[in-house]
Amino acid sequence: MNRIIAIVGPTATGKSALAIQLALALGGEVVSADSRQVYKYMDIGTAKPSREDRAKVPHHLIDIITPNEDFTLATYQELAFQAIADIQRRGKLALLVGGSGLYVRAVTGGLSIPKVAPDPELRHKLEERAAQEGYQSLYSELQNVDLAAAGKIDPRNVRRVIRALEVCLTAGVPFSQLQQSSPKMSTLIIGLTTSRDDLYKRIDSRVDDMIERGLVDEVKGLLDRGYSPELPAMSGLGYKQIVAHLKGEISLEETIQHIKYETHRFARHQYAWFRLKDERIHWFDISEEPLESIQNLITQSASDIDSSKH
Repeated sequence: MNRIIAIVGPTATGKSALAIQLALALGGEVVSADSRQVYKYMDIGTAKPSREDRAKVPHHLIDIITPNEDFTLATYQELAFQAIADIQRRGKLALLVGGSGLYVRAVTGGLSIPKVAPDPELRHKLEERAAQEGYQSLYSELQNVDLAAAGKIDPRNVRRVIRALEVCLTAGVPFSQLQQSSPKMSTLIIGLTTSRDDLYKRIDSRVDDMIERGLVDEVKGLLDRGYSPELPAMSGLGYKQIVAHLKGEISLEETIQHIKYETHRFARHQYAWFRLKDERIHWFDISEEPLESIQNLITQSASDIDSSKH
């Protein structure tokens, strides 16, 4: 069983729930492709699968580092390949699940990633420039040195822009070269989608649920543990806004609305990674309860692979 199944799509479409259903039905294990779920102590805001779900189905690359540890794309790719190899060695099906487009592509596309270690001094200089000159200054520089990479990055995502510049300036390798290698493994990609209105309602409901479950206390707990609000881990959706609330800069009601708005924007950005017109992705509308159709696709795909071997 040398192929994997990837489940992609925007946030709040039920990727994790589908993965658990398929894993239970097909004898699979989940490999997370979420850039936030790697962090310990960040459970509610990252929508991690519950402990009960993780007890039912083994999950990999969740809770593997603390929020103040550096974690690069190259590190993720290496750990993901190790996890997948281990799963397949035991005769199980690997399910790659998540909404972090670059993480998914690092595995399914076999990206050749420059293993450039973080350069704290360079990062600090770039962060100071961003603070003094605005994010557009760094983004313009990235456009000059690697236009292809700039086209894939939201200019307001200063952390991603800085990392791309770091690779370019330190290694002399354009960050966009990450996307030029051919796939290394057979992958069936399943995409979950829904109407824009339904997606926004799902996101808003999830945010309300996170608040009810204690997101504010979770963020307060991180600060109490000594984790700086300036850490990249703390820049994630929900965490950054809750920090501002805890500082007294914004009311909780306004905070909730900001989280919802930013998550809507993030979901739109995810469609830039997982395009509905991408023929490699088999899209399913979650409003049509597609579990049976997805299982049929997986069965047919496996049959096609077996036939091609004979």
